[in-house]
Amino acid sequence: MSGLHIETHGTGATALVMIHGWAMHGGILAPLVEALAARCTMYVVDLPGHGYSRDSGIPLEPLACARAIAAATPPAVWLGWSMGGLVALAAALDIPEAVQAVIPLCATPCFVRGPDWPHGNDVTMVHRLAADLENDYMATVERFIALDAMGGTDPRAEARRLKEEAFSRGEPDPRVLLEGLRLLERTDLRPRLAGLRQPSLWIAGRRDRIVHPEAMRWSAEAASGHFAEIAHAGHAPFIGHAAVVADVLTQFTDADA
Repeated sequence: MSGLHIETHGTGATALVMIHGWAMHGGILAPLVEALAARCTMYVVDLPGHGYSRDSGIPLEPLACARAIAAATPPAVWLGWSMGGLVALAAALDIPEAVQAVIPLCATPCFVRGPDWPHGNDVTMVHRLAADLENDYMATVERFIALDAMGGTDPRAEARRLKEEAFSRGEPDPRVLLEGLRLLERTDLRPRLAGLRQPSLWIAGRRDRIVHPEAMRWSAEAASGHFAEIAHAGHAPFIGHAAVVADVLTQFTDADA
């Protein structure tokens, strides 16, 4: 089974695994990688079906991905953006020896709204994305990128940057994109947050239109973790606010050291 593409960047003392979100790849996190280069040694992952891991045979399932990453990296702080947060949380819960601390970045343990979860997204949005993928997957990914950028300081510039980066490593596997949507629809890690052993930092964008900041505030409380909110940021705060995210992250890791 083909493995994952994982790049190593930086020279800092803190080991940091970084995991991207749906339809993207590790290169999308480049502004944050640059901001942390002197403070962290980073292991930047391309998930199965994405980027340079497009042909990987590993299932796009949180624990399967977490095990593959843990096997290829030293014990580290794990940061997961958006869908990548589910992989980071799965690692922290089920492979605790690999995870020193966990940082969900604009990530939620439950993506879909329910009677007991007002902070999620309407499931019809997920179903619409899945249906649109079959008709015009490129246009569907571009619409999702626009949602990623919405709420940011300069949405057009952020969307342009995200679009440029999203396809810089080739097109993601449409089959895996559908798997990712099913993962987002079905995964609910809320009941397990109280059992999280590691320190956690939940970083939200105040203007995020995909993962509501209150979902992350609730999750931080449930996990007995820390919550930080980046003002003027949307769903991709590392675009335009990388220095702020880096400072929040390093304050957390330095305090936990």
